[in-house]
Amino acid sequence: MNPRTRQVLEFILDNLVWFMLVFVLVVFSLFVPNYFQLGIFANIIEASSVLGVMSIGLALVIIAGHMDLSVESVAALSAMAVGILFCSAGIGLGVQLHPEWLMVPVSLLIALIVGGIIGAFNGYLVVRLKMSAFIITLASYIWVRGLVLVISGGRSAQDLAPAIRWFGIQRLLGLPLTAWIAISCFVVFSLIMAKTPFGRHLVMIGGNETATFRAGIRVNRNLVIAFILAGAIAGLAGWLLAIRTSGATANLGVGLLFNAFAAVVIGGVSLKGGVGTLPGVYAGVLLLSAINTAINLMGLPANFTQVIHGLLVLAAVLLDAFKQTIRQRLA
Repeated sequence: MNPRTRQVLEFILDNLVWFMLVFVLVVFSLFVPNYFQLGIFANIIEASSVLGVMSIGLALVIIAGHMDLSVESVAALSAMAVGILFCSAGIGLGVQLHPEWLMVPVSLLIALIVGGIIGAFNGYLVVRLKMSAFIITLASYIWVRGLVLVISGGRSAQDLAPAIRWFGIQRLLGLPLTAWIAISCFVVFSLIMAKTPFGRHLVMIGGNETATFRAGIRVNRNLVIAFILAGAIAGLAGWLLAIRTSGATANLGVGLLFNAFAAVVIGGVSLKGGVGTLPGVYAGVLLLSAINTAINLMGLPANFTQVIHGLLVLAAVLLDAFKQTIRQRLA
């Protein structure tokens, strides 16, 4: 095989999910009535903002060779904390700050701190005490969601402060600012993963933790930071979720974890660790959103969404094994 052919194959393998996204959009535009519209494409991007942000933190931990099942519950707790403080109806306390714009950074900081604390707790137990990431984060998924119920009493916080809600209303180039926040997060963390020692070290740790440790890299510190980032990013997703719903409910965000896993796997991140890019994850998020939009336009039952997502995850896992086989032959 000549170098040119090898280079083309490598490019296709690295960007396969983007080709899948383009193919799906073309097919839906041709066969689904009213799909090919700028408004529909804007809705696809807007609907994927919360899931996209949550998928970033999950992808970081998986690339590092571990697992974080708590991100959905962390997002719900962060949203509830913001809702209780800055909503004016339901269980909201209606806290006011002057000038009003201060409520934006303060609410965001609260969401990030809530998520970061739980991420640090998970990271300490997994990294320092050498406990199973699957078990620890599954436990966090359960107890954090329980904490949301305890704090809220099963009730909701409504009417988020207008200064914060503004981010979900104001649009730039046809997209709400929440969507631009999600896009910015993908750009920033993609650069971090590709251009900084921390990002490269996470990939190395996921590929071979023992060899990375022997190379003199501080494995434990990087892993703890990854878990803290996953928690803080989930907190940001919760902040966006509160903005999108103008408040918070006890069951807010239920089901997002499985969609985030689907997006990460479809985006080319290997569950074995050490393989994957965040642009691919974003393509996976957009692919799921595009399929959901098509299902809604065709008037199909919502149950079809779960079936299709499950089949996509299965196909993505099989495709990942196929890609690894091809890469071994190219090596």
